[in-house]
Amino acid sequence: MLWRERSTKLFHFAHNFACLLHTRGSSTDQSLSITKQAFAKLLQSCSSHPNQLRQLHALLLTAGLSIKNALITQLLASLALLGDMSYARQLFDEMHKPRPFLWNTIMKGYVKNGIPDEAISVYGKMRHLGVRPDPFTFPFVIKACAELAELYAGLGVHGHVLKHGLEFVSVVRTELMIMYVKFGELGCAEFLFGSMVERDLVAWNALISVCMQTGFSSKALQYFREMGKAGYKPDSVTIVAALSACGHLGCLGTGVEIYEFAREEGLDSNIIVHNARLDMYAKCGDMDKALDLFDEMPKRNVISWSTMIVGYAINGESEKALALFSRMKNQGIQPNYVTFLGVLSACSHSGRVNEGWKCFNFMAQSDEKNIQPRKEHYACMVDLLGRAGHLQEAYNFIKSMPIEPDPGIWGALLGACAVHRNIKLGQLVADLLFKLAPETASYHVLLSNMYAAAGRWRCVEKVRQRMKKKGARKVAAYSSVELNGEIHVFYGGDNSHPQSASILAKLEDLLKQMKSEGYIPETDYVFHDVEDEEKESTLSTHSEKLAVAFSLINGSTKFQIRVMKNLRICGDCHTFCKLVSRITMREIIMRDKNRFHHFKNGFCSCKDFW
Repeated sequence: MLWRERSTKLFHFAHNFACLLHTRGSSTDQSLSITKQAFAKLLQSCSSHPNQLRQLHALLLTAGLSIKNALITQLLASLALLGDMSYARQLFDEMHKPRPFLWNTIMKGYVKNGIPDEAISVYGKMRHLGVRPDPFTFPFVIKACAELAELYAGLGVHGHVLKHGLEFVSVVRTELMIMYVKFGELGCAEFLFGSMVERDLVAWNALISVCMQTGFSSKALQYFREMGKAGYKPDSVTIVAALSACGHLGCLGTGVEIYEFAREEGLDSNIIVHNARLDMYAKCGDMDKALDLFDEMPKRNVISWSTMIVGYAINGESEKALALFSRMKNQGIQPNYVTFLGVLSACSHSGRVNEGWKCFNFMAQSDEKNIQPRKEHYACMVDLLGRAGHLQEAYNFIKSMPIEPDPGIWGALLGACAVHRNIKLGQLVADLLFKLAPETASYHVLLSNMYAAAGRWRCVEKVRQRMKKKGARKVAAYSSVELNGEIHVFYGGDNSHPQSASILAKLEDLLKQMKSEGYIPETDYVFHDVEDEEKESTLSTHSEKLAVAFSLINGSTKFQIRVMKNLRICGDCHTFCKLVSRITMREIIMRDKNRFHHFKNGFCSCKDFW
């Protein structure tokens, strides 16, 4: 451990020299120069150890060098980088008239360490004291506003940017653009991007990446294509964002083309690109190809392993996910929190309650911060218990959590109550959710669905009225299919597609064949107090059925049908896809909100447990 030996020697030297300086009262220029050099070396050597940095600060005070700005600045930057913001802030507050660079450093530290509200507070103090911001001040403040999702604060900071004449500084404009995309204000972001004096690769990458990260993956691919037309050559960051967008959209064909382009341009040697490609195949439901790529990778890291484990879990191959996890441990690869999320998800989708508990308890008892349970893991455990029908155990688990449960955790239990039709507990959970997230329509819809399935139409109407009063709007269900590089989107009952007549005719033909084999529409999944004939009509034009019919009349018979659904597939559409896969001898791969369903020869990979 060479760095430790070096640090120890330097510490002994600095400490002895500081004591000598203090006892003899020496303050010669030569002595001071040597001491500054020693401290500079110490700071460089110990920049990754918070406790040693604190000891260095004590030595600075002992040696009488605390007024030397260069050393204090370096110390503050190191503390902020390591996340020791409490000590960094004390150090900053003791400074006399800190320069803008130091204000920027403390704000950057808060943003980097997930404390954006403090960054904005520091900026407010900076303005109050009349310290003029420089071009490097605003990127951190803008990031803080975006992280807090404070639109009006962001607008105010944008006004300050204009006031100081910094609106055309590339890094400031890029951060403003990113902020507006995160706020869902694509128009504002596009205006800023379009009016840039010079668009560089950083700006293009920022726009493509933030669109992908915030759910605008179609826009991300659009900008990727525009970037090429504008003559800009992508780098590995661009390729990773574009492949990730393809994964989110389920555009396997487009993703393959992008990777081929990356390979031709020599951008495929980066492990991050390999992991993005792996993730794309997993999210498009092709785990066989993902495994081939995984085995061929010259180098793998924990992200590579976690991607495969999560991929197997969401594709319904729980045994393979758990087997790969064992293989990972046997090879000495340290799992992280994402790895365990994949393991818990695999247990959840296969009903392995005992294995799930074993995994969760291991995490909870671990001293490793990187694998201790987070809210996502608690939500996964609730989902595991709920799917298995252990609803009361799931409720008790939530009540005993050491952290405050968020709407996502309670929502997992409400979803389980809907599946198992436990109205009593469902009402209790729904009442809690209506207080926590009154404008989230999906929770109202789940409760309404439970009431409808039980024929309690008055209760259904009350929920609808509450939704209307709270301004909660139901998310429209849609399904999408990629054909020849173009994404086709279908909504339930929608007849706006150019091939609508052919799609409906194909559906009618399929339904006739299915009924001749004994298919009976599961009208319980239509939550309206209407006649059975109307219920069947509504069922027949669900978005996933339209998407499947479109694929059958357009795609080659040798290709699998891939459908991406934004919500959970309903029971009737699940039965429909199983029967269609047998009638047409075509494999249907459907990704809904929670997982993949691979329909083949009349069976589904979920084994009707979803």
